[in-house]
Amino acid sequence: MSAPEDRLAELGLAVPAVAKPVAVYIPAVASGDHVFTSGQLPMRDGELMLTGKVGGEVSAEEAAACAQQCALNAIAAVKSVVGDLDRVAQVVKVVAFVASTPDFTGQPQVANGASELLGKVFGVAGVHARSAVGVPVLPLDAPVEVEIVVRVS
Repeated sequence: MSAPEDRLAELGLAVPAVAKPVAVYIPAVASGDHVFTSGQLPMRDGELMLTGKVGGEVSAEEAAACAQQCALNAIAAVKSVVGDLDRVAQVVKVVAFVASTPDFTGQPQVANGASELLGKVFGVAGVHARSAVGVPVLPLDAPVEVEIVVRVS
């Protein structure tokens, strides 16, 4: 097992199976020394954790947990391309899309669910640039979608 997977195990987590795409795309692609993931939904065991809008049916805390699951799914997508998570030299960028009500402004706190997990799993290499964007709707009525870009060695 890789060091990042050991850290996941310490958190009571594991790299899940790569989520089946919901349309015509692949979960991740390598280009040079970077891996770009497709947007990852909060899928767990083949099902969305929650549906609805943050600030409405979904609380900020529930959405942060969804963002963590999205990041876990993104880690799985990266692993499917590089084979060994020890090859991740840096998490470069995280983009979190948050389906939220018009008055909800806590998108950065929701995105922290993903960012904090990446920091715990990859340490200093998990520190990244980030965008947290509020949107009216996401695929399958998911509350959160996260994509990442990593640099590999």
